[in-house]
Amino acid sequence: MTASPHDPAPNPHASAEQVQAALADTKLAQVLYHDWEAETYDEKWSISYDERCIDYARGRFDAAGATESLPYGRALELGCGTGFFLLNLMQSGVAERGSVTDLSPGMVKVALRNGKNLGLDVDGRVADAETIPYEDDTFDLVVGHAVLHHIPDVEQALREVLRVLKPGGRFIFAGEPSTIGDFYARWLSRATWAATTTVTKLGPLQSWRRPQAELDESSRAAALEAVVDIHTFDPAGLESISRSAGAVEVSTTTEEFAAAMLGWPVRTFEAAVPPEKLGWGWARFAFGGWKRLTWLDENVLRKVVPPKCFYNIVITGRKPA
Repeated sequence: MTASPHDPAPNPHASAEQVQAALADTKLAQVLYHDWEAETYDEKWSISYDERCIDYARGRFDAAGATESLPYGRALELGCGTGFFLLNLMQSGVAERGSVTDLSPGMVKVALRNGKNLGLDVDGRVADAETIPYEDDTFDLVVGHAVLHHIPDVEQALREVLRVLKPGGRFIFAGEPSTIGDFYARWLSRATWAATTTVTKLGPLQSWRRPQAELDESSRAAALEAVVDIHTFDPAGLESISRSAGAVEVSTTTEEFAAAMLGWPVRTFEAAVPPEKLGWGWARFAFGGWKRLTWLDENVLRKVVPPKCFYNIVITGRKPA
């Protein structure tokens, strides 16, 4: 596990003044928000590095329709967060070596730690997706999960992706919010947060309320979240951006409609109540419910609901050979 000695240190506790400054500077907001979230991000989003999330990550990869023989030699994750996507893909046999990059020093730190704990061959850099700090023709595969919607200039970032890919190399980005999906997901999340934090003020339910300091800090983080989430996408529009950047063999698929309508309230509720209140019964309900609704999406709703109404977009393309 290696990191650049020149990378900046994480700043996990932004001041109110820094948050105020970040409201007018989206890249500063990206750093502060994700440094803020880094050490608790896996818990917040129920991220793990076991069979459950290995299967989920591999499912997103397979949904892109990549048919090359595996493994790829060297893969890069753009906007790695805690390493969820690439580390789980590596565990599933997708790539032999990995590099993780993120604008947030805190996220790179946690991703490298997770990779070390898993015994994976991974290096990392703090990096702006619009100026990726690797040489031309370095990687066989570039991946990302829920990252493009954070990048101010998506086309420029995809040009950089194509630059660092080897000729014929592939990129796969998953978890990008559709415009319609983002609309209903945000409303469901806001309603769940308001209901949970209001009801847990009542006497019998106060033990289900997180300490007010934690709720206040979450609210400050949420203020930055509105700044860091820059884009939503129409599938056809995202394909067009990719082709303009120079990609070939571009295609998209979408997923999660009913599953998203359960998943967003569940994750918001988990963020609003003390974690010790939620045991294995809750975990079985949340994951089991998501799996059943995913089956419904894939086998029934996909046939009648327009693709752009699903929440997640998965896009893939190649660098011309």
